[in-house]
Amino acid sequence: MICVALPGLAVSTEQGQLTGQGLEGFYRAGRRLLSRCQVRVAGREPLAVQARMTGADRARFVGTLRVSPHAGPDPDVVVERTRSADGTERITLHSAVTRPLRIPVEVALGTDLAALGAIASGTAGPEVPASVHDAGLRWSHGTEASSVTADPPPADALASAGLLRWEFDLPPGGSASVELRVRPDGAGPVRAVGRAATSPFAQAGALGDDPGVQVLMRTSVDDLQALLLRDPAHPADMYLAAGAPWRCGLAPADALAAARMALPLGTRLATGTLRALARAQLAGSRGQSGVIPGPRRDAGGHLPPGCTGTEATLLFPALLAEARRWGMPEHETEELLPAAERCLAWLRTTVGDGTYLCDPQPGGPVRCETQAHAHRAALLGADLLDACGRPGGAGLREWAESLRSAFRTDFWVDDLGGGRPAAARAPDGRPIPRLGATTVHLLDTGLLGGGEPAPGLLDRVQTEQLARLLGSPAMDSGWGLRGLGVKEAGYNPFGHRSGAVRVQETAIAVAGLAAAGYEKEASALLRGVLAAAGAFGHRLPEMYAGQQRTDGSAPLPHPAACRPAATAAAAGILLLTTLAGIRPDAPAGTVTLRPVRSAPLGEITLNGLRVAGAPFSVRVSRLGLAMVEEAAEGLQLGA
Repeated sequence: MICVALPGLAVSTEQGQLTGQGLEGFYRAGRRLLSRCQVRVAGREPLAVQARMTGADRARFVGTLRVSPHAGPDPDVVVERTRSADGTERITLHSAVTRPLRIPVEVALGTDLAALGAIASGTAGPEVPASVHDAGLRWSHGTEASSVTADPPPADALASAGLLRWEFDLPPGGSASVELRVRPDGAGPVRAVGRAATSPFAQAGALGDDPGVQVLMRTSVDDLQALLLRDPAHPADMYLAAGAPWRCGLAPADALAAARMALPLGTRLATGTLRALARAQLAGSRGQSGVIPGPRRDAGGHLPPGCTGTEATLLFPALLAEARRWGMPEHETEELLPAAERCLAWLRTTVGDGTYLCDPQPGGPVRCETQAHAHRAALLGADLLDACGRPGGAGLREWAESLRSAFRTDFWVDDLGGGRPAAARAPDGRPIPRLGATTVHLLDTGLLGGGEPAPGLLDRVQTEQLARLLGSPAMDSGWGLRGLGVKEAGYNPFGHRSGAVRVQETAIAVAGLAAAGYEKEASALLRGVLAAAGAFGHRLPEMYAGQQRTDGSAPLPHPAACRPAATAAAAGILLLTTLAGIRPDAPAGTVTLRPVRSAPLGEITLNGLRVAGAPFSVRVSRLGLAMVEEAAEGLQLGA
């Protein structure tokens, strides 16, 4: 159970006690401030009876005790612990005893002050000795130090044992509380970006026949807020951390992808993300000018690791173009346009006289998904350049057309099943015909003016075949889309890119299939991932095992998955808004609706979204008809 309000984290098991095992503890900026917090009441540990998240940043644990002799099996003291990512824990005792009760409470505390990376790799050191400090305890090691203070102060503090002790006098039916505050030396409480009045997200909501839609929307927005970070040098600009607990910093490709899926909540996150990455853009280095740097990422056993910097560089102009359609102010678009132009100039320079965008490393493959990202960037970038009166659009469209023509032949592998797109082409031109989830990017063509989707790399027949493949049992696990088909060599249901269900790719598949008219396949994947969301308390992890769904089964968590994760939380927004098919064109003053006609979740109402800088609400009936219920003044419904 991970409470998140970056830069603060609190990681717990469902038992509620922090034992110092594994990742348990309170963290600030990647440092464990407290690893052990064990409560004993009347000399015993409470029996854990419930643990649940009450928000993205809070968890509540309930335990019980029997303190009265000869009272039978019924508990008569309830111990409630409320734990927050900001470093506070409130412990409350509730007595059901019919007489006054004096009850001792002790809390055992400890920490190793270890960095998260050291804990993950198993190299964290031993616990640091404690000293009595103020109304609590303090630990220090080298340049690191943390402290716990208690309110009310303890009656006794034992540094050698790491113990704080109280004795509470509870009247019949009475309660008593103590609050612990965990802080690094010299720091105040965590001020989470997402809890401030300047949060970039609209407070969107969802209602419908399926009760899960309301919880999924609320949890997705909460998780996005919990993962917000401010640019240290430009605190007005906010972007998303990739996920907790493993990736609490900026990952450019993930941040851009999440901001794009979260556009229905407003464009302020897109603006902050684009500004931060524009400042990171390389300049002047030969062959790399315009690139947004990013780490390499595993691509499964059949391909070498890919470059997320390439993906981020191609996502930048696409996000800017679509954010403008959703209502980004023109002055912000103009401010960010030079960085988008540098991304597009890098694309054209790198391709040169060729057709395909190759991997940056020598001898690397030509990846299918990279061509999809490049094609989208070219078409949406050309649309953006034309709209802003900048040159270069015609050349980008011409290259995109030549890419489409070549791709439909070079990347299509005919077989007895009707064919499939190749995952990549080897340096010698040989296709690598692995069926995987990265092909969903072929359906994610992007949004042009007038609510029209951009052309895709596949023709109509190929798109229909891809839809059939994605909806087949080999790819659809019943919980979402597998990263690799079950019949492919190297399939592993827990493989990061070789079989696990990745929520982002499932959401892109649902949106792309619905937009292309393949509602049966889109609806099956949608229902599967929503069922998985229910099993995960509607806080979707970035991935989970791709094992086949059966009667009575539940999705298996992936031990290395971030939860919450920026792309998974934003995917929740994309999944729900896909049902209404919202296609805005704010500069033209229109919005087009292309709802999923089969209404797979029955009636659904989405309220509090933002289009053209104003609240936007839409209802989709059980007949699949969409009706706008709130919109910006003057916004017209497109044909």
